[in-house]
Amino acid sequence: MQPTHFYALTMLAAGIGIPVLAALNAQLGARLGSPVAAAVVLFCVALLTSLVVLVLTGPRPILALASAPRHLMLAGLLVAFYILSITFIAPHFGVGNAVFFVLLGQLLSAALIDHFGLFGARVSPVSLTRAGGIALMAAGVFLTQRA
Repeated sequence: MQPTHFYALTMLAAGIGIPVLAALNAQLGARLGSPVAAAVVLFCVALLTSLVVLVLTGPRPILALASAPRHLMLAGLLVAFYILSITFIAPHFGVGNAVFFVLLGQLLSAALIDHFGLFGARVSPVSLTRAGGIALMAAGVFLTQRA
């Protein structure tokens, strides 16, 4: 299998997992009576899973953390914001609606990051085709909200 196929399939699986994660954690939050408690459980399971993978793949790279720019740690805040917001909002707004808006935000943000090469990303200017695809996605979100 070519690396690009592996990357595409892996990210497809991750994308499939996002609505599943939202639905599972929303239900856990409802059962616990606290979306925040559900998020804490999710992060504990994620931390343990990540630690196991780190140990299996070699923990040496974690030593470079001391020299990493501190602003890179803000990614953790963004993950926490996503998990807390999807866990709280999905039961009230619907998993599909919540994920559609997340996806739209991801497309817009990714297009800007790629266009300007932000955070060290490879520069990939927003073309008319790409802008059209984002507009079609926005129209799809609008249509699903009206249904």
